[in-house]
Amino acid sequence: MNIEDKQGLVARAKAFACQAHRHIDHRRKYSNQPYEVHLKGVAELVRGVTDDPQVQAAAWLHDLVEDTALTIGDIRREFGEQVASLVSDLTDVSRPGDGNRALRRAIDRQHLKNAAPDAKTIKLADLMDNCRDICRHDPRFGRTFLKEMVLLLHVLVEGDEQLYRRAWALWTREATRLGVALSGLSNPPDDTDTEGAATSSAADGPTRDGQRVTRRFTQVFTASDIASGALSFDANTSQRSIKTVMEQRCVAVALLLERGLSVGLVLLEDLADVPDPPRKRQFRTGQVVDASASLPDVIEVLTRQDVCVVEAFGAPCGLICRHDMQHPLVRMWLFGIVTLIELTLTRRIERLFPDEKWKLLLSPARLRKALELLDERRRLGQQCTLIDCLQLGDKSKILLNDPDFPGIFAFPTRTAATQGMNELQSLRNNLAHTQSIVASDWTQIARIARELVRVSETWLGLKFVDKKPD
Repeated sequence: MNIEDKQGLVARAKAFACQAHRHIDHRRKYSNQPYEVHLKGVAELVRGVTDDPQVQAAAWLHDLVEDTALTIGDIRREFGEQVASLVSDLTDVSRPGDGNRALRRAIDRQHLKNAAPDAKTIKLADLMDNCRDICRHDPRFGRTFLKEMVLLLHVLVEGDEQLYRRAWALWTREATRLGVALSGLSNPPDDTDTEGAATSSAADGPTRDGQRVTRRFTQVFTASDIASGALSFDANTSQRSIKTVMEQRCVAVALLLERGLSVGLVLLEDLADVPDPPRKRQFRTGQVVDASASLPDVIEVLTRQDVCVVEAFGAPCGLICRHDMQHPLVRMWLFGIVTLIELTLTRRIERLFPDEKWKLLLSPARLRKALELLDERRRLGQQCTLIDCLQLGDKSKILLNDPDFPGIFAFPTRTAATQGMNELQSLRNNLAHTQSIVASDWTQIARIARELVRVSETWLGLKFVDKKPD
């Protein structure tokens, strides 16, 4: 690769990553700076220890799959196999159904332990940039972060030696400053000692009915309910034959068999009109789920991969792609969750603004609309109150006047809360009007699925922040 190609790859990756993060208005949690500040910090650390353009490109792209609607497949199509492989190594593979935070962190550490040395170099740079930011702005969570960072450092020894030493020096300096001892950190930190641990008051606390309903929403549908029977081809079949069948069936991905057993995937985009056998795409870590897996687990896989592979009795038997999220069962499931969230918003408004004092926070036009709807419902003999006649957007605007609202609903800033509630309103409208929800609402769908699992033992609306540091 010549100098122009090297510079071109890194420049494209930088522009691609910055644009994707800007598209969702992604910002650093504490400083509210554009997220590209973090990407630049990581990329510069990596550039200081390697001139490999593939590694430098992956440094810019390392958070795309976890934070945006892009998948590993999108990265591969845009930047090639090696860059996509590095980003895949840097992307968490645990799913909500894998257990609590400590168990999921252990799964992700094992995935990182098996990563390529170049990926570990990027992760070292990521940890260093996050460590400086978090420990400077939030010493309390900084202590938790340092406990998790030291566990990660133990599996990153194959990364760049110079960067590894610098990461340990940074950890030691911050741990000393914040009073975090190295002893006793051979095991994962207690799951309860996390940023944004669940907080509630008696008024916002869990109810038995709330727990039961939320738990049922988590488990009611499984992968087997929406998985489509997958086309399968013997690995020795010609690309020409496979391509013809897949185009006739309008299928983009199928299973590849060796001796009757599924061993990987074949992608339509890889096929040519030639007699040679097809390229086998190995199943990636975390891409395969059991037929009994919950919808949140399936959605988590689809935030990272183009396709979720479903297995029964230990053998892959079906595939789920994002377009399968248009399934009526999934749409019904999502609409039910949005309804639960809206009920939670109503409950909080009633507690914070008794005697309909919230009316002062609505515009005259929106209040008039609610009053008109109330009159119409009462004319029809329906029992309801004025707050029942508000739109979801009205309720979120009222609660944005509550300074605690962003934190309670797991938004880092008021701006993020505004955007998140707008996205929720968009999802609700598209569900109600049978519009496509995959292209425009995927980020919100993934967020809802994660939050549902986090509160499955409490109640929607409590503060559960379980994300990697910004």
